[in-house]
Amino acid sequence: MTRFFDLLRRGSTLIILIAIVALLALGSPEFLTVNNLLTVALQSSIIALVAIGMTFTIITGGIDLSVGSVAALCGALAAGFAAKMQLGTYPGILLALVAGGALGSISGLLIVLGRIPPFVATLAMMAVARGLTLVYTERRPIAGLDAQFTFWGTGDIGGIPTPVIVVAVIALIAHLVLSQTTLGLHLYAVGGGEETARLAGVSSRRVKFSAYVISAVLAALAGVLLTARLWSAQPNAGIGLELDAIAAAVLGGASLAGGVGGIGGAVAGALIIGVLSNGLNLLEVPSYNQQVIKGLVFIFAVLLDYFVKGRWTSRPSATIK
Repeated sequence: MTRFFDLLRRGSTLIILIAIVALLALGSPEFLTVNNLLTVALQSSIIALVAIGMTFTIITGGIDLSVGSVAALCGALAAGFAAKMQLGTYPGILLALVAGGALGSISGLLIVLGRIPPFVATLAMMAVARGLTLVYTERRPIAGLDAQFTFWGTGDIGGIPTPVIVVAVIALIAHLVLSQTTLGLHLYAVGGGEETARLAGVSSRRVKFSAYVISAVLAALAGVLLTARLWSAQPNAGIGLELDAIAAAVLGGASLAGGVGGIGGAVAGALIIGVLSNGLNLLEVPSYNQQVIKGLVFIFAVLLDYFVKGRWTSRPSATIK
């Protein structure tokens, strides 16, 4: 029984995902078709990518509200560099990722040096990045992207959409960083108890700074993929993306108190959001009813996850899910 409940605790998010898939499959025979499942994976890929970065910040006990605006700005910069300035696809993407890292660095410095709470610092960065996006795009889409650029959003490799492959690679790397590197160990240590980590010789400032840079770079990459998928950079892209990313991370078992979280859970949480959206559309549920259903499912899933962990976890220390 102990092993059973330990397995239940570790795989609660996956169990919730399977349960939702089973219910939607019973309601719509089209749900489990190969084409629809690939569509779900594609629709979930952007949220999953941002949720992976969000998990890094949440593990430290922080949060990054700027990811949606950073994604929009960096997607617009990538399109502008590649199409308007004619620098080419890969130089444009690289410069956009560098810009994302710079924005994350500013947020990180405000938090670790300015001692501004992460909520406030990233909220301010959200406003700045969104404003810069509107200024740069002049409130108009940036089009003219070539096939090499759009391949990263609309292409496929062996029948699998390119964004899904990108997310799979990033998820694997992020998992290895959290589970196999010193940085990952320090992230959990800082989230579990910053003062204790400091006494153990961990530089909490460096660790937190790294988390926000990683989050911003992954948000920038998500913006590039979204731009490629839409064939243009939209000035209003990424609105609400930060909420979906936070929801995915929390559904995946990350604790907003810090010290707990994992990449597999974040990806599973993103899939829960994608599966719900897709399944409710197939069932022809009105959009305004979908919001209510999603909210209720999220509340139930999080309460169930917290109950399972609280009931059967015997140690209170930070754990890697």
